[in-house]
Amino acid sequence: MLQGSLFDQDEDMALGPLTGVRRTTLGAGAWIDVLPGWLSGADALYEHLADGVPWQAERRQMYERVVDVPRLLKFYGDGRTLPHPVLAEARDALSAHYGEELGEPFTTAGLCYYRDGRDSVAWHGDRIGRGAREDTMVAILSVGAPRDLLLRPLGGGSGSTVRRPLGHGDLIVMGGSCQRTWEHAIPKSTRATGPRISVQFRPHGVR
Repeated sequence: MLQGSLFDQDEDMALGPLTGVRRTTLGAGAWIDVLPGWLSGADALYEHLADGVPWQAERRQMYERVVDVPRLLKFYGDGRTLPHPVLAEARDALSAHYGEELGEPFTTAGLCYYRDGRDSVAWHGDRIGRGAREDTMVAILSVGAPRDLLLRPLGGGSGSTVRRPLGHGDLIVMGGSCQRTWEHAIPKSTRATGPRISVQFRPHGVR
């Protein structure tokens, strides 16, 4: 279990203003917005999600064999009730803040549970559906222990990797052409790493 401070456990969960986001231009029409500590009381939300979400372990074909997906998953589609009211508040706040730029609301939430440093996600872009051909946004709220999110231009490139440690209520929004022209990953870690849950808010038809 996550060992948060007693103060964190006693905090009420609350979202801060999104006016504090800081944008970094990545190139090729891609950008990221980052807001550390957007959600206060994030450790309590981690505990709620870890214990209350009906997590699913998946297996996928990898070349000539079937392997375990190295993380637990749960997806909430359009109109589904999210597992905590603060996640609906976060989705609505993101839709209000980015709606004009995005041109539509965030409607789905995909949850990933990284139980320790052995859990990971390989380099990829969210290019299933409209993200393969259109500019879009994916907003990620992280709770639990920080893990590094890495970004690099599609195809890699020496010295071009961007690293952002995310956890304890941090927010990152990947926008513009980011899903088509850049890749992102959560690498495995040999360091002592606590558990982390990420919540990915996406518009309809973006996976």
